[in-house]
This record gives sequence, structure tokens and C-alpha cells, in this order.
Amino acid sequence: MQSSKTIRHAVGLLLLAATMLPNAATADEKARILIEQAVTGDHREADNAARDRYRHPKKTLLFLGWEPEMTVVEIWPSSGWYTEILAPITRPRGIYYAANFAMTADRTPDWRKDVHKAFMEKLEAHPDVYDHVVVTELSVPERTTIAPPGTADLALTFRNVHNWMKGEYAPAMFAVMHRALKPGGVLGVVEHRAAPGTSRAKMVESGYVTEAHVIELAENAGFELEARSEINANPADDKSHPAGVWTLPPSLRHCRRMDQGDQRDRCLQRYREIGESDRMTLRFRKPG
Repeated sequence: MQSSKTIRHAVGLLLLAATMLPNAATADEKARILIEQAVTGDHREADNAARDRYRHPKKTLLFLGWEPEMTVVEIWPSSGWYTEILAPITRPRGIYYAANFAMTADRTPDWRKDVHKAFMEKLEAHPDVYDHVVVTELSVPERTTIAPPGTADLALTFRNVHNWMKGEYAPAMFAVMHRALKPGGVLGVVEHRAAPGTSRAKMVESGYVTEAHVIELAENAGFELEARSEINANPADDKSHPAGVWTLPPSLRHCRRMDQGDQRDRCLQRYREIGESDRMTLRFRKPG
């Protein structure tokens, strides 16, 4: 756990750097500097930082076009992995809405309420990093105003679409994000990628979703596909696992169900060598 003094120092350097960026620097250069400083900041939890090699936050945010003055909405930040990066980079000149699980929705399961409570405790423990984060609730159809309508420049969702499909409310969630974005705003989607032609039932069961289905959901909500990236691809993931995507790190669900012993150890080693899932990275735009 980092001391409050250390975190204040780190965030102070980030804010100072934001004011010292050369006037001639391009928007991409300014964004790159701020993201690099956030990714390497002392405020990050070690376990989260260790996953950067799979989640590629710097490349992902630059591909999606993040800029320092943007209003950003993250959908279901859960325990706050991306919050550790989005909060510092939006603090100097942007706005960050964290549209997390709804505490007041009757159908929100207890485990999600527990995750949300832990998320709030994370923010409260380090106000020097998170004091500006605007937390909203998202659950359809009960809580759907995640930011003032038509004000967000960038909406982000990381590995959530398969959950929405399981709950039969994926179209509604894409509509929520469309409503929050201003005309010309960008939607960034990162999701576990299924092989083309995978059935809907298999997608729900495995947690892997085809690119075609995500694109269909987005286009039906009024978005236009602008670009794709292989930033978060993993060719070693063949998507054929006994417990779906949760077989792989960080869950390792299949192996963790085994009794302690050599078989369990070999199982863990096998799936750790594969790494985290193969993922699509898509950039959509709301016509403006």
C-alpha cells in the first residue's frame, strides 16, 4: 500500500507535467506522455500493473483516440483496473464518469454490490488520485443515465459484452452508451473474441463473442465502425477451454477447482503460458 504522501507526490508530478507540455506538441504526444506517467505511477496496485502486458492500456487508449480534455465514460469499471489509469489522465483537464454496478437495482446480485463497495473504498482511500471521479450507476432498465446525455467524447467498455448477452440486455446497454455520447463521439470496445460463426449459445457459455456480433449490436444502436486493432490479440488462445474464457488468467477457474497437487500445478502452468484471452479492439463513432 502506497503512503498518502507518495501518492500526492506522484499525482503532483502528473499535474505538473500536464502544464509543462510544449505548446507545439501534438495532441497524440500530449496524450502519450500523460498515459505513460499514469501507467507507471506509484498509485497502481502491483497485481494490476502486472497485467499491462496483456491489456496494453497505453496502445489501447491511443488507438481509441483519447485526448486530455475529453469527457470519458467507462462502463462497469468493476474493481477499477482501468480507473487507475483513466482517473489520473483525466484529472488535469478532463472529466471521468465511472458508470459502475447499480447498488439500488433489485436485480443486482450481491457479488456485484460487493465489488461496487470495494470500488468506492478504493476511491475514498486515495482522494489525491480519485477525488474528481464521478460515479454513476448503470443497470437497465432501472439506471441508464450514466452521464448527461450527449456530453461524452469517449465511452469505453472492457470485456463486458458477454455479460450483457447472458443477461439478455446487450442492445439496451449499447443504446445507453449511444445516448451518453455527443455527436461525433467514440465508443471503444474490447471483448474476448470468438471464432467467426460461433453460435450465440456458445458465446454466452464460453464468454467469447464474435466480432460480427459486437459490430451488429453497435450498428443497431446507431454507431458506425471506424477501425479495428489487433493490440489485444493473443494467437496462442485457441478459445477451446473447459471453463471458457475463465479458464485463462486471471481467473484460472478450471485449475483452481482442482485439489492441491501436481495436476493442479501443471494445469496452472499450462494456462499461464497461454496468457489472457484473445481480444478484439474496436472503435465506433456516433454519427455527428
